[in-house]
Amino acid sequence: MTRSGFIALAGRPNVGKSTLVNSMVGHKVAIVSDKPQTTRRAIRGVLTTADFQLVLTDLPGVQRPRDALTSRMQKRVETELSEADAALFVVNGDQGIGGAGDRFIAEALGNAKVPIVIAVNKVDRMNHSKTVKSLMLTEELGLPEAEVFPISARTGKGVPALVEHLASLLPEGPFYFPPEDHSDQPERVMLAELVREQVLLRTRQEVPHAVEVQVEEIEERENLVAVQAIMWVETESQKGILIGHQGKMIKAIGVAARKEIERELAEHVHLDLSVRVRRSWRADDALLDRLGIT
Repeated sequence: MTRSGFIALAGRPNVGKSTLVNSMVGHKVAIVSDKPQTTRRAIRGVLTTADFQLVLTDLPGVQRPRDALTSRMQKRVETELSEADAALFVVNGDQGIGGAGDRFIAEALGNAKVPIVIAVNKVDRMNHSKTVKSLMLTEELGLPEAEVFPISARTGKGVPALVEHLASLLPEGPFYFPPEDHSDQPERVMLAELVREQVLLRTRQEVPHAVEVQVEEIEERENLVAVQAIMWVETESQKGILIGHQGKMIKAIGVAARKEIERELAEHVHLDLSVRVRRSWRADDALLDRLGIT
């Protein structure tokens, strides 16, 4: 009999949840950035073996809502937790454990009434004594029933043991997705996220958080796929930054994003990028609906 179920990943921004999802799945399903609040959607990665299927929900960073965007992100967190079979709490052992952010998340998880597993990430950056100290600090999170695993999402150290334990928490049942699937994201969302990843890599301060990408069209042509995408920003100055002097920034974003999209689609790609201004789009429910941020 096979096992299958949903694992919700929670953690402070920038603890490595997206990297961990990609590592567990063995395929890039979530964009990675060193900037907080990179993940805006509940992205599902799917890991399937002969015996089990783990559906991993990389939740948006758990936080107190500030606007329509973060309110939707927080509501999605609560919904996904209520529907999960277990929760995986990822903490950054290299930066210390047990701060206000970790305690806030631990309290939310404790109220979710599901089995909780704690992954102490980034042990590849720590020596043995610091790793031991980090593991001991997890006791202060107020989750005494949680199993704790030291891991490195970047190198894969400790990840197989974590996967095996998570699989043991799943109920018996048929698979939710075909074995060849790696994610439940629509193709347009995945391609838009690959563009946004390149924006995150190249911009600073308020710009990364003010940008959202919408893929308008995907057209199969002879020997290539044509992708048309809009980068939404909130001000003319942000638009200027994204375009750059003599168009150098948008060209760099486009070249790098095209390579990532070609890797994803395994086809030649023509990528057409444009930038539009929509003031306060993060508070615009109609636009958030169109962007698929539910």
